[in-house]
Amino acid sequence: MEPPVRLASTGTIIHGVSVGEVLGVSTLAEARLIAGESGLGRIVQRLNVMEVPDILAWVKPHELLLTTGYPLRNTPQSLGRLVADLDDRGLAALAIKLGRYVDELPEEMVEQADRLGFPLILLPNDVGFDDILNQVLTDILNRQAADLLRAEEAHRALVQVVLAGGGLNEVTAEVAGLLDVAVAAVDGSGRMLAAAGPPDHLAALRESISHEGPPAPAAAAGRGQSYAAVPVVAGGHHHGRIVAYSPQGNIRDSDIGILERAATVAALVVTRQEAVNAVESKYRADFLRDVLTGRAGTAERITTRARAFGWDLERPVTVLVAELDPDGDERTAQDRLITSWTAAMRRHDPRGAVAGFSHEVVAVIHAAVDAARVAKDAASAFADMLPATFSTGSSRPCPGADSLPEAYAQALKAARVGRQLHGRGAVAHFDQLGVYRLLSLVNDTGELHAFVRETLGPLASDDDAENADLRRTLQVLLETNLNVAETARRLHFHYNTLRYRIGKLERLLGNFTDDPHLRLNLTLALHVLRMRGI
Repeated sequence: MEPPVRLASTGTIIHGVSVGEVLGVSTLAEARLIAGESGLGRIVQRLNVMEVPDILAWVKPHELLLTTGYPLRNTPQSLGRLVADLDDRGLAALAIKLGRYVDELPEEMVEQADRLGFPLILLPNDVGFDDILNQVLTDILNRQAADLLRAEEAHRALVQVVLAGGGLNEVTAEVAGLLDVAVAAVDGSGRMLAAAGPPDHLAALRESISHEGPPAPAAAAGRGQSYAAVPVVAGGHHHGRIVAYSPQGNIRDSDIGILERAATVAALVVTRQEAVNAVESKYRADFLRDVLTGRAGTAERITTRARAFGWDLERPVTVLVAELDPDGDERTAQDRLITSWTAAMRRHDPRGAVAGFSHEVVAVIHAAVDAARVAKDAASAFADMLPATFSTGSSRPCPGADSLPEAYAQALKAARVGRQLHGRGAVAHFDQLGVYRLLSLVNDTGELHAFVRETLGPLASDDDAENADLRRTLQVLLETNLNVAETARRLHFHYNTLRYRIGKLERLLGNFTDDPHLRLNLTLALHVLRMRGI
């Protein structure tokens, strides 16, 4: 699995020194660790002195607590619970002077400290608390100043990368150099966009991201970690993450502060690239629209400009139109529609043209490519936008750019008639429309409705539940060319039952069994009824 994402901080960087480093200061040269050695990596950010009985109400996480045991002088049994209480509150360690108020620590307390990894430190009697406070706090402040200076230097270096026109490759390279770790920029789907760092570390990071393998074991508290990730957010949208990996567990909290700054700079890069892409997309869409409407100029000019976009319009091609179905949220769905079709085109025909218009996407692909497969892949990528859907129409193959306007009209017609016939999400080819192509040319839908009413009479409506059943019988009779036996078989009727129904239909509609013109009208009326949205 990928490393967990650390939420970006508000600007406060956590600083401190480990308990092990505290024991190295000169004032504690004679101090001795009694228990909790596994917790030497705990971070000390502040110090406190325990000389009142209710100290637990005042302690804070990452504190080194100093005491002479004075509050516990009359209740030494309280020492047995003290370690667990301090550990629950996130303290770093307890340092105590023995001999004045408390002679020795209970064995239970020492065992519990070892079990919890909570350091217990025996302080020398000749060292004052003020000396310890001054020296340790000075070390913490110096560490904080150094980390802040390092972060500011990193920020300046990263901003300079952007000002110099650098992209994600340069940002990851800069961070990898600053932290001496492998760094990658990953998009929202987990695809690595850029990476830098030591080759062997980078290989492990790439393997983890691509195969979602288990992360390395977490490092001891305060001693750094092996993985870290921070989100890249721009314009309120999550664009991915900056991920770092160090097999030695060298990534510290101060390094994560630098990763957060890198994520901010990466967001600037992403925003800049999106602006560039938006302009380029508009140029591509404007040019393709001109081509499809016959306003792009000569064939030579079209070929030259198409090549500049990486398109090949000189070969035999097919035009596909993907049109958003009504009642969807076009504002959000249109961007996803373009992304889905662009990805599908990249897989099936990298030299094909694709661009988004107001509520549709048009793709021009090689005639040899399976258009239905491209539409299916695009629909799969678009599926998470449900309930939004789109209908797709496919044109006849055309030999080149000169015939693209006609092919575009065919694809657009196929998409819209296909939706009328099959509903939302339909996929239709122009050559499969048949008579529906002609019916779709009738702009006066009122005239079509009148034709249906005049031809089918009472069967044109569903006021009576029997009407739909009789229409189905009529449709199958017409499809079988009045073959009564075949119609009875398809409808699972007895022969005599079907004969009775035919008689009823002729009383309602006329003698269609003997009138081929009436049969044609009835067939057309049923086709019109099948078309939706007229």
